[in-house]
Formats: sequence, C-alpha cells, structure tokens
Amino acid sequence: MNISFENIDKVSALLTLNIEKADYEDKVKTALKDFSKKASLPGFRAGKVPASLIQKRFGTEIKAEEINKLLGTEINKYIRENKINMLAEPMPNEEKTPAMNFETQDSFTFAFDIALAPEFDAKLSKKDKLTYYDIKVDDALVEQQVQSYCQRGGQHVKADSYEARDMVKGTITQLDDKNNTLEGGISVEDAVMLPEYMKDDKEKAKFEGAKLGDVITFNPAKAYGSATELASLLHITKEEAEAVTSDFSFQITEIMRFEPAKLSQELYDKMLGKDVVKSEEEFRQFIKDDIKKNFASESEYQFTQDLRSYVLNRIGKVEFPEELLKRFMKLRNAEKGEEYVEDNFEKTLPELLWHLAKEQICDQLEVKVEHEDVLETAKTYTRIQFAQYGMINLPEESITNYAAEMLKNEQQAQGLVERTVENKLAAKAKEAVTLKVKEVTMEEFRKLTEKKD
Repeated sequence: MNISFENIDKVSALLTLNIEKADYEDKVKTALKDFSKKASLPGFRAGKVPASLIQKRFGTEIKAEEINKLLGTEINKYIRENKINMLAEPMPNEEKTPAMNFETQDSFTFAFDIALAPEFDAKLSKKDKLTYYDIKVDDALVEQQVQSYCQRGGQHVKADSYEARDMVKGTITQLDDKNNTLEGGISVEDAVMLPEYMKDDKEKAKFEGAKLGDVITFNPAKAYGSATELASLLHITKEEAEAVTSDFSFQITEIMRFEPAKLSQELYDKMLGKDVVKSEEEFRQFIKDDIKKNFASESEYQFTQDLRSYVLNRIGKVEFPEELLKRFMKLRNAEKGEEYVEDNFEKTLPELLWHLAKEQICDQLEVKVEHEDVLETAKTYTRIQFAQYGMINLPEESITNYAAEMLKNEQQAQGLVERTVENKLAAKAKEAVTLKVKEVTMEEFRKLTEKKD
C-alpha cells in the first residue's frame, strides 16, 4: 500500500491511498471463510454452501467491505502516527478518486481532502497578566440571607386587626345603588383578599385598621382594575366580571398575618439540618461561607471567560480551511439545508479556535480529567439546583445518585465534561500566568461583567 500526503496550502491537504490486491486479499479470504460458516441459501444447510457459490453471490460485496475497513484503519493510523492536527473528518475528493469497479479491479486509488488546524501559539506564561475577581461577602449580604431564611421558616398566624400585607377572609356581597344587599346578586363566602396589592389607593385605604367582624364597603372593580382578578375573587367568568361595577360589602371573619421565624435552634435545624449549627454566630458563619462558595463559582466562571477572551485576542485572526469546513458542516446538517450553514458558519469559528486553544493549553499544563472529576462537577450543580429550593443539607448519597443520573444523559454529560475541563484549566492557568487578585463587591462585580458582555 502506498500513502501520500500533499499540502495544498497551510490549512488543507490531500491524502491519497493506493491499495493493491496483496493488501486486502488475505482479509477477503478470511471474511469469505467466516461468512460461509453461517451462510444459508435455499437447498443448502447452514454452513454447507459451496465456496464457489459464496464467492459468486457475495464475493464482490465482501471485497468492497474489507477494502473500506482497510481504508478507514490505514487513514486513522497514518493521521495518528504522523500527528496530523486535523479538523473534522477526511472527506472524499471525487475529482482525484478514479471511478472504480470492485468486481473487476484489483488496484484502487482513494483521495481525501483534509482540513488542517491553523498553527498558533496559545501557551501561557508569566508574561500573561490576568485579573481574578474576589467577591467579598459583607454583613449586609449575610443579613439579607438571614432574613430570607427567617421568611422561609415563618408561618401565618391569626390577628385581630388588619395591617399592611395581611390576608383577610370573609363574605363578599354585591350591593345595590342604595348600599343594600342586591337581590340575586353575587355573594361569596370565605373570599380571600390581600388589600395591600389593590391597585387603587382609596379602596386599599378602606381596610386600614379594620378588625374582625367589621363590614367594609368597597368597589372591587376599582380596587383591582382587572377583569381577570375580579373574576377570580367573585368566582365568575371574565366576561361577567367586565360588567361588574357596583360596590360590595366585605365582612371580615379572619385576618392572617405572616410572621417570619425568629433566630432559634428550631430554625437552624429546619433550614440546615439537625445540629449543623448551634448558635446564631455559627448560623451567620455558615451563611457567609455558603455565599462565599457561590461567589467563588461566579469568580471562577468569569475568570474562564476572561481567559478565553485574552487568549483569543492574543492569537488574533487565523486562517481556517473555510470551504472544507463548510462542506463538512453541510454533510453533518444535510437535513437543514445550505442556508443553515451560511447563517451559522461564522459563529462556529471562535468556538472552534477556543477549542483548539484549550487543547493546546491543556497539553502544556498537563490538564487531565477523570470520571471522578466530572462526577464532582455534576454534584456541584446538583447542590446548586437543590439549594434554589432551600434543600441545602441533603445526604451525600442522594447528591451522588442524582449526579450519576445526570451523567446518563449524553447531552448533559458532554456539557459537564466541558465545564470540568474549563474548571481544571482555569485552576492551572492561575498558576501559569501573572495573576492580579482584585477584591470587589457583588455590585461592582455585576457592573464589570455587564460591561464586558
């Protein structure tokens, strides 16, 4: 077998393979022999079909199959041994590949277009200077989170008089133009309202200082200004609500007030788990550490984004084998048509360049990712997801099981692998470059990131 590799330009090449009969003859004989052992044709028992008949019926097909297998093996071997930095996959060059007949020919020539990666230097050194933002946790943020826990641990209690944000329950009854109960009018028992959210201030003011048993006359149409909300309150259709303009009476039978929980061992255990913390000081420290971890995650992500921008800007514009890459993209997205390629091709180039740069930096810094690393990333995301619902102190076994399920989803797993690579790359990069750590508040950090976006 003869293999030749010809550079067409800096980013494209032609790979040509000349295959002779001696290269595949033994493989075809072995394949025919294996096939004959299980072949079954009418009039013959399985495995007893004459070799001459097997050759006549299936010889050409098996020959073509074995040549194609050999072709794939030799291409991959050549690319691997010669360390060809290739983009996409080899694509057949029909102009350079002569027409062939597997039945009559013994020698074959195959030509493939190869898209080569551009050459550039993405390696990092102490000459490279980057900033890492350390987001500080101030007392106001801790207090805000403390109050959030108190709200989540709070409960509704009964009250004797109305205050802002209280919920009132009672009987609402439609009145006539003389403020008497309208015969056949609308009446709802156990109607529930939050006067604080009424849109009309005058109607809202009628509930100030109201007590249990009080009867208040108000106009719900004015109070809410929405047929949808009025329909929900009065248990009627939206169309019926649009026609309601009269006053109603509301007799208060219950006032419910939400009271945040007080700082106590009961709250700490409810929010964080039994005896995780045992004092207000420990509670606040736990919250501070938790916020710090979340901030660190944001800082790491921003550093990765800054590293990407810095490296791509330093590399500058590079030459890609655009025609070959477009051709490959069309093959991979045949069902989406050429318009898809034209609309999306330019967007893929920065992503491709960053992918190549990451590979180069990972090689330089010896970044390696194991399954356990990806699992840890999945567990981190799992904790974040559950924390959004206030589930902070879940058992480690539950976290691990949930993370393992995430990794069974191919798309999720690929995303987690990518994030793990970038996390480990960022950690190594911080050691390789000259790093300036800048302490900022969360507000300052948000402004910085918004400006960069």
